[in-house]
Amino acid sequence: MPDHYTTLGVDRNATQDQIKKSYRQLALKYHPDKNPGNESAEQSFKDAAEAYEVLRDPQKRARYDQFGEAGVNNGGAPGGGFDFDLSDALRTFMSGFGGMGGIDDLFGGGRRSRRRTARGSDLRVELTLTYEEIATGTEKTIRIKRFEACPTCKGSGAAEDGGLITCPACHGAGEIRQVQRSLLGQIVNVTQCRNCVGAGQVVDKPCRSCHGDGRAKQSRDIKIKVPAGVAAGNYMTLEGEGNRGPRGSAPGDLLVLFEEATHHIFTRHGNSVLLAINITFSEAALGTTIEVPTLEGKAKLKFPPGIQSGHILRMRGKGFPGIKGRGRGDQLVKIQVLSPERVSAAQEKVYRQLQKSESPITGSGRFTRFSE
Repeated sequence: MPDHYTTLGVDRNATQDQIKKSYRQLALKYHPDKNPGNESAEQSFKDAAEAYEVLRDPQKRARYDQFGEAGVNNGGAPGGGFDFDLSDALRTFMSGFGGMGGIDDLFGGGRRSRRRTARGSDLRVELTLTYEEIATGTEKTIRIKRFEACPTCKGSGAAEDGGLITCPACHGAGEIRQVQRSLLGQIVNVTQCRNCVGAGQVVDKPCRSCHGDGRAKQSRDIKIKVPAGVAAGNYMTLEGEGNRGPRGSAPGDLLVLFEEATHHIFTRHGNSVLLAINITFSEAALGTTIEVPTLEGKAKLKFPPGIQSGHILRMRGKGFPGIKGRGRGDQLVKIQVLSPERVSAAQEKVYRQLQKSESPITGSGRFTRFSE
């Protein structure tokens, strides 16, 4: 395990603000949403979170400075002798920065990180949503493959004529204690027993179906209630919907990461939705009313006479809702006056007459500064 100060790129005299700033930069750089499928980035994300959990706590930091990893290796908090997994790192990320990037805490679904022995691993899935589904909220059913209790042994891992016996490695404690002597006294290092995975018991005669693991792969349909207003990069944690732990131990969680499907006419910008609309010369000059598509149907929009190409009209409250119903964005409609590529003889005659009746654009009035 690398030194926590080295992991965060700060010196040992760094202030809490410096530690938090450095962690934030690393967390944003290596966040799984920005590095899908990149195991190296995911590990860096977890390492940074683990280091931050230790150094942001004055008591843990003091013990770490004095005793190193052994000073915080007590089986309690992150950095304490157990694997610091992705769900822990994500919760550190959310709790450290007010739910940044996630929606668990905003919906009251966040929880404090707690350590479990023999806990099953977490699963992560991506769920792509349409703009319309995001605008109203939706319920989705997804199919996942996960470890569940073995149907033969009901999750015990033991054969019918077998059973559980006390783990010979830890003698039923579920953990291994190692005492190290130093100039400062005895340091007790507590780690989870690898032989029984923290259970304190092992199988005497293993089940033939699962070979003593107590688990088997199963396909399962999971219903997900997606609240309105989520965005790409948000995620939800479904507790207990991950892989079952070995021999009947607790399951992990299911992390659902949201993605947005590309819309054929709309573009999202925060809680606002953007749309361009083409109108003719006559509609621009005389004004008109057009039925405009929105996220939840159609609405009439009035165009005033003399509207110019590039002008933006605002349709209030027609954008995306805020998370937990906190306000609603607008729909912004950009005007594009469409010039016909071909004109008929009759149309050309009309345009010639219009050209003669128009006031000519002269001097500096014809030229303006270019802007995107």
